[in-house]
Amino acid sequence: MTGTLRRVAVLGGSRIPFCRSNSLYADLSNLDMMSAALNGLVDKFNLKGEHIDEVVGGAVVTHSKDFNLAREAVLSTKLAPSTPGVTLIQACGTSLQAAMASGAKIASGEIESAIAVGSDSTSDAPIVFSKKFAKRLVDVGQQKSALDKLKVFKGLTPGELAPQPPAVSEPRTGLSMGQHCELMAQDWKIPRNEQDQLAFESHKKAAQAYASGYMDDLIVPCAGVYRDNNLREDISLEKLSSLKNAFERSERGTLTAANSTPLTDGASAVLLASEEWAAQHGIPVLAYLTYGQHAANNFVAGEGLLMAPTIAVSKMLDRAGLKLQDFDFYEIHEAFAAQVLATLKAWEDPDYCKRFLGKDQPLGSIDRSKLNVMGSSLAFGHPFAATGARIVANLAKLLSIHGGRGLISVCTAGGMGVAAIMESAKAAESRMAA
Repeated sequence: MTGTLRRVAVLGGSRIPFCRSNSLYADLSNLDMMSAALNGLVDKFNLKGEHIDEVVGGAVVTHSKDFNLAREAVLSTKLAPSTPGVTLIQACGTSLQAAMASGAKIASGEIESAIAVGSDSTSDAPIVFSKKFAKRLVDVGQQKSALDKLKVFKGLTPGELAPQPPAVSEPRTGLSMGQHCELMAQDWKIPRNEQDQLAFESHKKAAQAYASGYMDDLIVPCAGVYRDNNLREDISLEKLSSLKNAFERSERGTLTAANSTPLTDGASAVLLASEEWAAQHGIPVLAYLTYGQHAANNFVAGEGLLMAPTIAVSKMLDRAGLKLQDFDFYEIHEAFAAQVLATLKAWEDPDYCKRFLGKDQPLGSIDRSKLNVMGSSLAFGHPFAATGARIVANLAKLLSIHGGRGLISVCTAGGMGVAAIMESAKAAESRMAA
């Protein structure tokens, strides 16, 4: 390791188009999609046969055979087979956490290059049987004779054969993420029209990003798909206001299918390196990953399942010596429109900031014109583990074009949040000189 920390360069990213679950990627696995995203990165940066010091990432919804998905994906690409693969899972923060972990190794001199990657398919979700029937299947494999194998199934009932689909609820509460966010919307008094407005803006910004050509070098086609199929260019507030509540049927409900992210299939990857490695390979540095932070809260006790990013961001700002207003871009992952709006209100609320962030003053408000300027998850979709790498690649490109500093905030299942700061070369140099 080096005696001094080095800068962590973000060189760019590649992702496949994101598609609604059980649509255009219904026949693809996490391995298929992750390999496609990685090969897109290989082609973009001419990395065929190249050794990368590590590929880190994973998927949230996985099969048991995917015990080391990252390594298997490497072996399915044009990267050198000497490239190690490390599978990591932190719900929706997976690929951002992967970038932060690999970035720390680059900073310390342990490695020179890394790829953070994430993939998720809810179309190919594992279907399991009851525990009792599963045990019978294990027992069958331990028997030698056909008769002994048959005896294992004595007393078998039809109920044991009923498949059990993957749970979409929090194990500690039994509530889905949408139900939890509905509670947050009620606690923070987030009205339906504000949520619909945020969703409307996300789609319009994303549509403009495609129309302007901004997305062209961020996406690689996969399985004949060239763009995200959740994006609605013709979205209207009138149509949004007509949709029924999705998680709370009573008049208190505000979350709908449109102001919530859909179940999505997709994968993304982002290349990180030391400045020396980037120079040796002739790859321009788009931005620098300068700070990262994760946190968790007691959501079981009612602190809000998706509110932990408020804590992570607060701690990170303290370490960086920055204020919430010291950013040119804010990439706040839109798991739900209500989550983003609740986060913004929490940072403005003196009582919340005192109780949960330990602040004598609220963090304050942000300039909304700087929020998710190229659209976000409500428009693009949200393949859980892939979202972090999508955001890092997008923010790196924004900073390379406009300069300045960007804040990333990602909420995750389990009451956790992952946050990061990225800077353009000029902003990073100014900070180091100060």
